[in-house]
Amino acid sequence: MRAAGVQVPTHTRQLVQFGLGLALAVVLLVWGLPHFAKTSWGDIWDVIRSVPPLHVVGFQVLMLVGLYCYTFTFTGSLRGLTHGKALIINLCGSSVSNLLPGGGAVGLAATYAMCRSWGFSRRATSTSAIVTGVWNVLARIALPVVAILVLMVGGVTLPKALTDLAIAGSLTGLGVIGVITGMLASERVAQRLGGVLDRLIGPMVRRRRPETTMSVEDLVRDLRSRIIDVVRWRWWSMTLGMVGFFGAYYVLFVLVMRETGVMLPLNLLFAAYAIGRLLTAVGITPGGVGVTEVATTTVLVGWGAGSAEATAGVVLFSLITHLMEVPLGGLGWLLWSVSAKSEPPREGEEPVFAGRA
Repeated sequence: MRAAGVQVPTHTRQLVQFGLGLALAVVLLVWGLPHFAKTSWGDIWDVIRSVPPLHVVGFQVLMLVGLYCYTFTFTGSLRGLTHGKALIINLCGSSVSNLLPGGGAVGLAATYAMCRSWGFSRRATSTSAIVTGVWNVLARIALPVVAILVLMVGGVTLPKALTDLAIAGSLTGLGVIGVITGMLASERVAQRLGGVLDRLIGPMVRRRRPETTMSVEDLVRDLRSRIIDVVRWRWWSMTLGMVGFFGAYYVLFVLVMRETGVMLPLNLLFAAYAIGRLLTAVGITPGGVGVTEVATTTVLVGWGAGSAEATAGVVLFSLITHLMEVPLGGLGWLLWSVSAKSEPPREGEEPVFAGRA
C-alpha cells in the first residue's frame, strides 16, 4: 500500500546500491556473524530455541512500549498530532525505511504524505521532520559518549581500535552538537553558517531549482526560527520520548541477553547496546542490518560473553526490534488507510492546531 504522493525511488543507481547493501547484509549475517563470534548457526539456534515463546511475547510487548514512548517526540514536534497517529507514522516510516531502496527518503516522504492527509500544513510537517531528525541524531551521538564515560568510571579497558573509534565518534558528535547549539543560540552563528553553506552549495541548488528565490542563508535563518519555536514549545516532550524509547529498548536488550545466558555487567551491556544503536544509522546496508549485529556480537564476545549465547541474544534482539517492524508497518498502513482524512490548509492560512483525531 502506498500513501498518495509517496514516490518510491526506482533509479538504476539506487536499486544497485540497495541490492549491494542487501547482499552485504546477507553475507554479514550468514557468514560473518558466526565467523567473527567463533560459533555456528546450529549452536546459535539451539540457544534461541531454549527461550520460552511466552517470554518472546513479553519482549515484543516491551518493544511496543518503546515505540509508544517515541510518540512523545512526534507529538512534541507537531502541534495537534495525537499519540495514535504518531504511532502509525512511526510504524509505517520504520517499515519502509528498512525494506525499500533509499528507505530513509521513502520513510520521510511517507511521513510527509500521511501528515498532509490528516490536515497538517507543509511548513508544520517539514519542521516536525527536521526537529525529530535533529533529536534523533543528538540522541544517537549522546549514547556512545555516555557509554564511554560509564566504562571509564567503571575502570573498563577498551581495545585500542574501539578506543580510537569512540574518541573519533565523540569528537565528531561534540562538533555536531556544538554547531546545532550555536545555530540555535546565536543568530550571528546561524548567519555565518548560512553564508558558508550558501557559498558551498548555493550554486548547485540554484542550478537544480532556478525558480527558487530563497538563498541557503535565508533558508538557514528560517529553519532556525522554526526549530526554536518547536523546541520552546515542547522540548521536554521530545526529550522524554527519546529517553523513553532508548530506555525501553535498553531494558529489552538486557532482558534478552539474560535470557540467552549473557551475564555481563550492566555497564558493558549498555556500551554494547549504545554501539549497536549508533550503527543502525549506517547507510551501507538497509537499516544497518548485518553491520550492527556483527559489531555488537564482537564487542560482547570480546568482553567475555559466550559466543553462541551472545550471538543468539543479538539475533533475537534484532528479530524483535527490526524484523517485527515489517508486519507492524503493514498494520500501520492499514490503520492509516481507514483513518479520517482532511484537507491541509493553504499556504499562509496555517492554523495554530491542525488535524485532530
